[in-house]
Amino acid sequence: MIKLVIHNFDLKLNHPFTISRGTRNVIPNIIIELQYNGKSGFGEATENLYYNASVASFKLALEENRSLFETATIETKPKDFWNNIVPLFKNNNFLLCAIDEAYHDLYTKNKGLKLYEYWNLDIKSIPMTSYTIGIDTIPKMIEKIKEKPWPIYKIKLGTKNDVAIIKALRKETNALFRVDANGGWTVKETLQNAKEMKELGVEFLEQPLAASDWQGAKEIYKHSILPIIADESCELEEDIDKCYGYFHGVNVKLMKCGGLTPAKRMLEKARELGLKTMAGCMTESSVGISAIAHLLPLLDYVDMDGALLLSNDPAKGVLISKGTIYFSDRNGNGCYLR
Repeated sequence: MIKLVIHNFDLKLNHPFTISRGTRNVIPNIIIELQYNGKSGFGEATENLYYNASVASFKLALEENRSLFETATIETKPKDFWNNIVPLFKNNNFLLCAIDEAYHDLYTKNKGLKLYEYWNLDIKSIPMTSYTIGIDTIPKMIEKIKEKPWPIYKIKLGTKNDVAIIKALRKETNALFRVDANGGWTVKETLQNAKEMKELGVEFLEQPLAASDWQGAKEIYKHSILPIIADESCELEEDIDKCYGYFHGVNVKLMKCGGLTPAKRMLEKARELGLKTMAGCMTESSVGISAIAHLLPLLDYVDMDGALLLSNDPAKGVLISKGTIYFSDRNGNGCYLR
């Protein structure tokens, strides 16, 4: 019998985190622990009202389905377990992700394997992670860069002063820049900003237009001097095919798509189509970040700095130092609660 334990944390940010949609200081979350035969698997879901994901809804759904875990067998393969639980957690992808992460962790620990070993993936050549600088005053953004020297920065934009921000930050560092506008630009702004930002060492633009603006996406796909990566336009498995011919790459996020099982399929499909592949994180603890790490061999780019933005990470797992990712010696996803 698998025992379900629910842990609840308020994740506190080192700095207020601002994107084009608003500012957050604290992120409520749950960490799911699945226990079996002296081993524990962990998975995470964070509250995000933009996606109608709340801790209250997570807890309610878990209690309503507690018997699911108590009657489950550890011999069920993770992808089959995921298929079995999808109908029970429909329209609750953040929670589905946490359960899927926890089951992958427990299953592979029970097999005596790290998750990437179970997937037969080679971690010899993996991308470095960016570090995110949220929207702020220019002096404050410069202060954040000085506080955290890093080889790659993801700069959150979506203001009327975006090119000036990049110019100011460029004076402070030779690091590679990636820009995420979170749907805050128009087609005209995107094409103009791309020209100026390419000269300032920006590698690509992530989700410059609103997720629903497919006509605009087609236009900038054809004419942008910088590659365009989909984020909000690519949430679910069926979105990979939609993004082909509209974006140069896709950013897959585990919580948005419902976990490791669909995320891996999405990345494999994107690679088949010739799209650049990226995985991103929410602002989450080392539980969720450690799960993302096992997808690294399938990625061109990664943004898995969520736990680095926290002052009270309740877990330990993969280690990240100046962009380089070091896997834990532990089996499974490699994470544990402090």
